[in-house]
Amino acid sequence: MRIHKEGTTILLVFFIILLAICSLSWFTLGVIGFVITLAAALIFYIITLRFFRVPTREKKTDNKRVFAPCDGKVVVIEEVEESEFLNTRCIQISIFMSIWNVHINWNPIGGKVVYKKHHPGNFLVAWEPKSSTLNERTSIAIERPDGVKVMFKQIAGYIARRIVCYSKVGDKAKQNDEMGFIKFGSRVDVFIPLNSAVKVELNQKVVGTQTTLAVIPD
Repeated sequence: MRIHKEGTTILLVFFIILLAICSLSWFTLGVIGFVITLAAALIFYIITLRFFRVPTREKKTDNKRVFAPCDGKVVVIEEVEESEFLNTRCIQISIFMSIWNVHINWNPIGGKVVYKKHHPGNFLVAWEPKSSTLNERTSIAIERPDGVKVMFKQIAGYIARRIVCYSKVGDKAKQNDEMGFIKFGSRVDVFIPLNSAVKVELNQKVVGTQTTLAVIPD
């Protein structure tokens, strides 16, 4: 199993802390206490390893399609007024990422990064509708060669407290290339044109880089 670079330091720190706890338990809790502590530490560490796993997936490309930028479950499909950058009515598709999902984020379309902004904020639970505008988040917009723009937001959740975004304004974004990471449970909102044909349903589980969220006509 390959581990994401964002997990290297965390896993090392956790390993040292858990090793110290297990060593202390050996001297203070006896054999049974040590075994219980060791088992709990191993389970915790394996879960953390799994969180930072990097999946092996075929990279699909079709710029008429908007691919899922992350793994998770679709929790919102609705028409909204996007007033941060696009300044028009859009279809919003929101994906909730549980702690069990892969937490890498990918570019849903290809083109040029034309907007990026980080917003400090709260840490409401990620399925709360207000989290889209009140939580800590980073907004990114990509413009296709034909001028169509898609915006998406990396949104921190109650447990997730760190958003990592590699995109910069002016970058050439390749569809389904990695663009960021959100640590420990979160959400991604995608804003697409009203004339898009949505291909997912509420509560549907989606797979980043693989599931088509929508098709945007030329």
